[in-house]
Amino acid sequence: MKFFIPWLMGVAVAAAGLLGGPPAFAQPTYTVKIGHLESPLQPRHRFLEQIAVAVAERTAGDMVLEIYPSSQLGNQREMTEGVQFGTIEGTVAPAAFLGGFNPAVSILDIPFLMPADLDKAMRLRDGAFFQALLDSFDARGFVALTTWPNGRKDFTSSKPLTSLNDFRDQRFRVMDSRILITQFEGLGASAVVIPFSELYTALQTGVVDGEENPPDTIEKMRFYEVQDYMMRSGHGLMEDIVLFNKAWFDALPEEYRSLLRELFIEARGPFLTAKEADMDAAVETIREAGVTIVDLAAEQRATLRNAAFPPAKQAYLTQAGDEGAALLALYEQDYAAVMAE
Repeated sequence: MKFFIPWLMGVAVAAAGLLGGPPAFAQPTYTVKIGHLESPLQPRHRFLEQIAVAVAERTAGDMVLEIYPSSQLGNQREMTEGVQFGTIEGTVAPAAFLGGFNPAVSILDIPFLMPADLDKAMRLRDGAFFQALLDSFDARGFVALTTWPNGRKDFTSSKPLTSLNDFRDQRFRVMDSRILITQFEGLGASAVVIPFSELYTALQTGVVDGEENPPDTIEKMRFYEVQDYMMRSGHGLMEDIVLFNKAWFDALPEEYRSLLRELFIEARGPFLTAKEADMDAAVETIREAGVTIVDLAAEQRATLRNAAFPPAKQAYLTQAGDEGAALLALYEQDYAAVMAE
């Protein structure tokens, strides 16, 4: 059953949800608290509001989703711990914030993991690799229903970025991740761990030359004001994981478990469309500000992948052990099949 309506109308539905919440029904049996980091204006919240409306309607008000944006229920670690221990029912969390709870999920930090073609990437999400990744949360007290594609990272710098050679001797800010550090080492650059809140100043003062983020983040945080070049590499996957407390979820009636799976999985495609639109608009804002933007040809992207993927892959295997090795083998099988289509 398709409940997602065309996107412009979907915004209206989400806005109605923000103003008044789901339709009023009798006292619900299940009240579901779901927390996340983003603001009410960003795709993650807009789609959660649409799902809340659909759940209330489909259960005649017996299940109500209460959506808490903007870290109202704590930072992501606190929300994830809350879901794990059952003090809140759910969260939609960036995969990059979940490695401490599930080392296997850090496979998504490996650069150039997904095909550049969005349709091929979505088919990869439908395969055994992504299902095994979701299943890896079961033993940690979670049910992972699906992933939501929340953008891809590009590179920016104060120095030219046109090819692999340009990375040599440049310094890039990274999160504290061995996989991301080795990614830059493979490219011939240096990685500097800097908190996100300090990144604008670090770019402005030359502590680092560049950074990596999705275009809409670069635009929103105004990093383009202190960067002159942007490479549309799409190298870094920003994937959200939809998590619920396992004991709570398993105790739901089967029809409610099926409904939540259906609605969250159904949202993936429209979510991707919405996110791509946000990123395209951000790129135009960045271009209009005078930043030189380079779109990579397939051969250039392959060259960067060949440099960055192997060392990052090895860092992941060192970190995730046998479980990571099994997951990586599934990935390589699915990736080869998708790329051969």
